[in-house]
Amino acid sequence: MKYRTINIEKDKDIIIKFRKDSYVVSFGFEERFGDENAYINRIKERVNKFPNGQVIIEIDDLPIGQMELQIRDFEGKKIGYVNLFYLIPEYRGKGLGKELISYAEDFFNKSNVSEYHLWVSPTNVRAMRLYTNAGMIKFREENEKYLMYRMMKLL
Repeated sequence: MKYRTINIEKDKDIIIKFRKDSYVVSFGFEERFGDENAYINRIKERVNKFPNGQVIIEIDDLPIGQMELQIRDFEGKKIGYVNLFYLIPEYRGKGLGKELISYAEDFFNKSNVSEYHLWVSPTNVRAMRLYTNAGMIKFREENEKYLMYRMMKLL
């Protein structure tokens, strides 16, 4: 697998497609995705700030996934945060999620944070199993519009 920084002009359609599908996987529908332009603007900002954290995952130059990683403030400290781990359906369940987690943890270690978090839908059982097997724990339940589990791992 190869990881390359998202190129907004080249990758705009694919990252929108991947992100929308991630909502379908997590919630059963893509309506929560919101405005495409707002999403693209967020990714542009993150690519500028965290180029190695906003990546397309490729095999033989074919995009098979995407990761969105950043450093943010949480309760008075800097943490790593995973906005997205995504693989297209044909590549799920093949052990590649472990490689994505390894990439993310390396990114966070190089960014000098001692923990990282992510949100996962309680209905996304496959993802929760991956995260738990990687040593993450359910930190707490959070509810904005939908119930989400905040999971975390100390590095």
